[in-house]
Amino acid sequence: MKTGFIGLGVQGKYLALNQAGAGYDLMAFDLRPEPLKELAAAGAKIGNSAKEVAQYADVIQVCVLDDAQLNAVMRGPDGVLAGVSAGKIVAIHSTVHPATIDALADEAATLGVEVMDVPVSGSETGAKAKNMSYMVGGSEAGFARCKPLFETSGKKILHTGKRGTGIRAKIGHQLVICINILAAYEASILAEASGLDLDILRGVVRDGAGQSAVVERWQKIPFGATSKRVFYKDLRLCLDYAHELGIALPGAALTQQLIEKMLP
Repeated sequence: MKTGFIGLGVQGKYLALNQAGAGYDLMAFDLRPEPLKELAAAGAKIGNSAKEVAQYADVIQVCVLDDAQLNAVMRGPDGVLAGVSAGKIVAIHSTVHPATIDALADEAATLGVEVMDVPVSGSETGAKAKNMSYMVGGSEAGFARCKPLFETSGKKILHTGKRGTGIRAKIGHQLVICINILAAYEASILAEASGLDLDILRGVVRDGAGQSAVVERWQKIPFGATSKRVFYKDLRLCLDYAHELGIALPGAALTQQLIEKMLP
């Protein structure tokens, strides 16, 4: 199988490196030269555009930040859709609006190409450790074809169902993470104000019904400016989608307002 990877950011670079290290015939593309040099050193071919990657690969993976970047990569004279041909698969790892996935998938289907929504969880740490989780929305055949490829970066590969279910699951997942951070943040404020040692609080939570991987780890993870921007973007996406569905998510709204303050 020839594979392609577009978007070599915080997660994407390591997902691509894992595939190159596993022996896949990989072509990569990014606008920045630094990660391309790393991929080339790992044995990957380097494409000059998203279109060239799409022409080369049987499965094209895209891992960019948001809807605007995804549309830029997919459309246009040098985009993925300009290079794909019938029988290929485009796996989108980005956390974007479900409507964006649907629109791109419908357009690709006219070319005989399947678009799968395959958001991932684990960030840079999980990608390096090959401990990522994949949420795969798409056909059974597409899932079977791509699963070995995804397993180069993680063993938690869940087929969530038809197209669009992966991204909906990821939006819900991000909401749980962020509201867990809010709970941990407020509990830490209460502990500090009352004079309780935070290590004591962590021990109680770890051994009690409030146990949570997010609560356990959130103050130990070195969140940078990019991570804060991603969480804020994902919460905005969650709130926009909830508004379209006609539902209220007040916890998400409050968390978005405080997210930059809460992350260390």
